[in-house]
Amino acid sequence: MSANKVVMKIVSISFSILVLVLLVVVLYRGGRIAYSFGYRVFTETAIDQPERGKDKVVQVSSDMGARELGELLEKKGLIRSASLFVVQLKLSDYSNKIKAGTYTLSTSMTAKEMMQVMSADNEEDTETEEPDGS
Repeated sequence: MSANKVVMKIVSISFSILVLVLLVVVLYRGGRIAYSFGYRVFTETAIDQPERGKDKVVQVSSDMGARELGELLEKKGLIRSASLFVVQLKLSDYSNKIKAGTYTLSTSMTAKEMMQVMSADNEEDTETEEPDGS
């Protein structure tokens, strides 16, 4: 083999190793980010401790989607990430159950607690059992 071919072979192998190392680094970092995000979906804590919570009034309209609601809650300082809230809402039992209205939410509430409040029926259950005529 000529010296030129040997140099080209070394450069080719070096380039392949470099690409492989970069691919491993990208996959590792991407995996860490994905794991962290996935972990937060199910374990995200409230912004404040219960004794330090601040109440915020939130107006939810009927045409508001999950993204808009998440951005509103993030802007009000009730959640850390609108994107995280969207995923939490889509994976929860409260998906498509958020009702329009004005809500008082606290920074000491978790996203799930906020979803419960915004999807709860405002009317109290007024049914009473009728006594049997027998």
